[in-house]
Amino acid sequence: MILLQVNQLSKNFGADNILSNIKLEIQTRDRVALVGRNGAGKSTLLKIIAGQLSYDDGEITKPKGVSIGYLAQNTGLESELSIWEEMLTVFEDLRAQEKQLRVLETKMADPSVYENEELYQRVLKEYDELQVSFKESGGYQYEADIRSVLHGLNFADFDYDTKISTLSGGQKTRLALGKLLLTKPDILILDEPTNHLDIETLSWLETYLQSYEGAVLIVSHDRYFLDSVVNQVYEISRRRSRKYIGNYSRYLQQKAEEYEKDVKLYERQQQEVAKLEDFIQRNIARASTTKMAQSRRKKLERMDLMDKPLGDEKSATFSFDIDRQSGNDVLKVNDLSIGYEAQDIISSHIDFSVKKGDSIALVGPNGIGKSTLLKTLVDKLKPLAGDFKFGSNVSISYYDQEQADLSSNKTVLNELWDEYPMKNEKEIRTVLGNFLFSGEDVLKPVSTLSGGEKARLALSKLMMEKGNVLILDEPTNHLDLDSKEVLENALIGYPGTILFVSHDRYFINRIATKVLELSKNGSTEYLGDYNYYVEKLQEQEELAALEQIEKGQPAPGAATQQKQNHKIDKEAKKLERQRRRRVEEIETRMEELETVIAEQEELLCDPVIFQDHEKVQEINDKLNSSKEELDELLEEWTELEELLQEEQ
Repeated sequence: MILLQVNQLSKNFGADNILSNIKLEIQTRDRVALVGRNGAGKSTLLKIIAGQLSYDDGEITKPKGVSIGYLAQNTGLESELSIWEEMLTVFEDLRAQEKQLRVLETKMADPSVYENEELYQRVLKEYDELQVSFKESGGYQYEADIRSVLHGLNFADFDYDTKISTLSGGQKTRLALGKLLLTKPDILILDEPTNHLDIETLSWLETYLQSYEGAVLIVSHDRYFLDSVVNQVYEISRRRSRKYIGNYSRYLQQKAEEYEKDVKLYERQQQEVAKLEDFIQRNIARASTTKMAQSRRKKLERMDLMDKPLGDEKSATFSFDIDRQSGNDVLKVNDLSIGYEAQDIISSHIDFSVKKGDSIALVGPNGIGKSTLLKTLVDKLKPLAGDFKFGSNVSISYYDQEQADLSSNKTVLNELWDEYPMKNEKEIRTVLGNFLFSGEDVLKPVSTLSGGEKARLALSKLMMEKGNVLILDEPTNHLDLDSKEVLENALIGYPGTILFVSHDRYFINRIATKVLELSKNGSTEYLGDYNYYVEKLQEQEELAALEQIEKGQPAPGAATQQKQNHKIDKEAKKLERQRRRRVEEIETRMEELETVIAEQEELLCDPVIFQDHEKVQEINDKLNSSKEELDELLEEWTELEELLQEEQ
């Protein structure tokens, strides 16, 4: 069922055209990602769909009764109620039904009612109908739903009587998300929902959205999250939209293939045009060939000339270098305790070492002290116990996620130039140009910059420092997907040592050689990327579960059954992973076959080939073979998708 259609939508802000001829369609259980550069108009489009902004041209249609729930970027829940009271407001209708059920129960217990058979049957019928409606609407589980969502959003340890007004901005944002999830609209619109979420909470949200009954429309810069959740991608680029089937990684692959194909078609057409123009120029004046030249001129005039494929929009270009190498032993941390006061220790007994060339991701739940540890290491905070020591020739460059060191009263140009006054203006402008600050952009006051612009400016300063140890606190925050990829490539090529905090699992996978998990009572090191870290955690959980079963000494046969159930569950998960991999393989092969079929059908339209019967037969054989394989794969894909849906 189509829940929403956007047709030929355009939006202007004054004289600036932001969106033009946008098309978008959402059906039941669609998982749609909206991607594009910062400033492309993604948030604007979400606000228009949610009814919070007007539009200039086009139309938005949706069936009557389709509900839309919208969560804007960094929207905090403002309320004087407690956490529990605020979540209960979502279920006011159910609670009213619940009260009515209690009233009817009291009535049925009244002697004047149950002794009157006709009246009693009438009340009983009303009670039965209301109870069925109450049950079907989730009346017996709404409190469990609230607890489940609050637990998933990392409020399990909170007192639910806590006033929302006393919470931090990040906590209020998570509660706003929780309240929206509980409303269960037909279309759930989320603008950067992964902000303020730690990795554990992100994993929960992914699972929740995968099984969500309605449709989901998401803007997010978290590629791991998009790959896990979405099955369609709409790209907003140069004010227009384009649809791709599959998750984010599949979108990138299709986009690259599409561009390569468009370039080949364009070059082929340009060669043909050049040949026709050359023939016309050489033969139009000759009496014997003028008719042929005129014929080719008409053919040229009838041709639908392609525009040159534009490819991607301009990207930032930068790399990190060092002035000198550090020693092999970069950092040694011994029994360190961190926090803001001796009475308020956030984490203690932290032990780890860093060697030259390491790239270490620091992970752990929000509030565990990851940023506090980095600030302690760069002398912005004092250690509460223990010590740490940097090795010889270490020079540190530190990236603060809050960009607190950026001076708001300076221009972009002076913010960088004042740090390096010996450089000339051209050199400074060249550096800023690499970070997409050009022309009049460099004269903007820093205070007027967006989060993404401030992040790029902070990275430009970091690049100029040429430290041999980078300590980075959430460096991908505020960056769009393209800028993240540029940053990743720059860090992969960096010849120094990196210690970083990030909630971006895709980023961790590309950059990290080690993962350091921080907890309240210490730190644990894992030699590998994020996926390796997750696998190790799962192994530890499985071993702990088996040990618990063995220690519990269940009744004879019960332990064996529990182990068997555990084994069956593990096998089921393994089978599901195999099916998902096969689905991805099939989708990739289907895309290849569709390309082959399109190319063969295009060849059959070529007059030269059409006259070659052997060639036509060869192409037809290949075409039929490709179509048969495509049909078989489509059938297998459908069966696997149905099995995966049932498993969910």
